[in-house]
Amino acid sequence: MSMTATAPSSPPKPVRLRGRSFLALVLSPELPFADWLLSLDDLARRSTGFFLNRPIVLDLSGLAVAREEIGDLLKALAERNVRIMGIEGVLPSQLGPGMPPLMQGGREAGEIAAPATPAPEPTPAPAAASEAASPAETPAAPAPEAEAAPQTIFAPPVPQASSLIIETSVRSGQQIVFTEGDVTVLGSVSSGAEVIAGGSVHIYGSLRGRALAGSAGNPNARIFCQKLEAELIAIDGLYKTAEDIEPALKGRPMHAWLDGEMLKTVALS
Repeated sequence: MSMTATAPSSPPKPVRLRGRSFLALVLSPELPFADWLLSLDDLARRSTGFFLNRPIVLDLSGLAVAREEIGDLLKALAERNVRIMGIEGVLPSQLGPGMPPLMQGGREAGEIAAPATPAPEPTPAPAAASEAASPAETPAAPAPEAEAAPQTIFAPPVPQASSLIIETSVRSGQQIVFTEGDVTVLGSVSSGAEVIAGGSVHIYGSLRGRALAGSAGNPNARIFCQKLEAELIAIDGLYKTAEDIEPALKGRPMHAWLDGEMLKTVALS
């Protein structure tokens, strides 16, 4: 009888796990939901395509709502093509099957080390040899060292710049996202383009698209531009569309900031 030797299989390649955060818009509905949805419809009408293909997190903090009400709200948002990737500010029991997962904040994380592949167990000695040896003659085998439990290791964060400078104009359809600090555009921002900054937004040309400052929750962020023709400006979630901007400011240099819960704009001389 012929025997075929089988080559030992190579160990599987370890799976690489990473932690990563992404920018998502946060919607904070207010009760009653029907009135809030009307305000959302108004924003979508005045800024066409604002929610298109955007990841959205629904913040329901402080709202006493049942699972059925959350389900109805999600259905109403889906009918408006608003994609909800997660929900925060609720208890796990308030979320039912098929609903987006519960989310709690998001911050930059490094690589996560996958658990090590356990070592193969030693092959036991043949039965005959075990029976032949007497207890007195067989030396006690040293106890194997306990294998250290796998640990989750986070790589130290990589230092990042606190500002981003765009030396060209931002064309229609382009989106600039920089949540770590300020964004400065040396050119213009075309209609249909968008600049999102965790800090302030500085535009040395015309602002015809959208500028969103303080996107990481910074109410002290500001917006500056040399010529205001914007579709939308926003700071820390408070916004003005083209219809809300004072006619006297259009076509002029502009400075926007937050005064409490009010987004203020003024012409620069």
